[in-house]
Amino acid sequence: MTHVKKRVLVVSSANMDFVMNMHTLPSAGQTMIDHSGSYSFVPGGKGANSAVTVQRLGGDCVFCARLGNDANGAILKNIYEKEGIDTRFISHDKKRPTGLAAIMVEDNGINRIVVYPGANLALSRDDIDHAMTSYPDALLMQLEVDEEAVIYAAECAARDNIPIFIDAGPANRYFPLDRLPPIEVFSPNETETEIFTGISPNSPENCLRAAIALSKIVKAHYYVLKLGGRGAYVYDGLYYHCVPPYDVKVVDTTAAGDAFTAALTLEYLRSGDIERATKFGNIAGAITVSRAGAYTSLPDAGEVEEFIRAKGIRL
Repeated sequence: MTHVKKRVLVVSSANMDFVMNMHTLPSAGQTMIDHSGSYSFVPGGKGANSAVTVQRLGGDCVFCARLGNDANGAILKNIYEKEGIDTRFISHDKKRPTGLAAIMVEDNGINRIVVYPGANLALSRDDIDHAMTSYPDALLMQLEVDEEAVIYAAECAARDNIPIFIDAGPANRYFPLDRLPPIEVFSPNETETEIFTGISPNSPENCLRAAIALSKIVKAHYYVLKLGGRGAYVYDGLYYHCVPPYDVKVVDTTAAGDAFTAALTLEYLRSGDIERATKFGNIAGAITVSRAGAYTSLPDAGEVEEFIRAKGIRL
């Protein structure tokens, strides 16, 4: 498939993930030597995952984020540049460190995560104004940076008639969604949908109830509920349809939602067809969950094409 490259501006978060695989957590005051454990530093952050996905799937990604003026910040920026992402609008904060997620994973698969947002919370209006000069075809955001930055970026895009796509994670029930201008796609997962509406989308009937409730909170052309192993649910204020998932062996669900929304955004820009775009998002999500890790599991265009051929999918 050949496409005219669409430019997607991602205004969002970038973290370094410190992953600790351990037999069990130490008790309070205990020092434990874990001979069978391991640790690694892995690129993370919902915004960065989306930016990498857009670029790998054939988009032209511009990433606006704030890193610390430290070793982790330098490593992450270098990784984004190697991916081909436009990093001109990534700034380095002199006071705050690069965002860090400390992820503790026990042998039984239970994990505990502590996120230190660091420089992500310092993303400024000047950063956003500068990034908007890239003339993007779309703005893609999550809620992992300061809420005023999200709202301001959305207002800038709306002023310039740039379609806005929001992956509604991580959800905060106090986020002032009513301050957002009309957006193109608002996409929460099951947990985020329940946080915003009080309704768990655990059945077709509840999906509709939740989508209608969302439509009264935030104005969007489409509401796309990410339902994990049940696929996705699309509502446009009048009609709805369910887009089924693709059957894969689930290894690790990390970053699947980020990949889904990035792929949906890119394909919607290319085709203008929300159902096709949602199928494309499901494919990217399916490939992501079939592999371990976050950054390492994000698909590229060749892998998506192979998946489509192998499964006999018609978009």
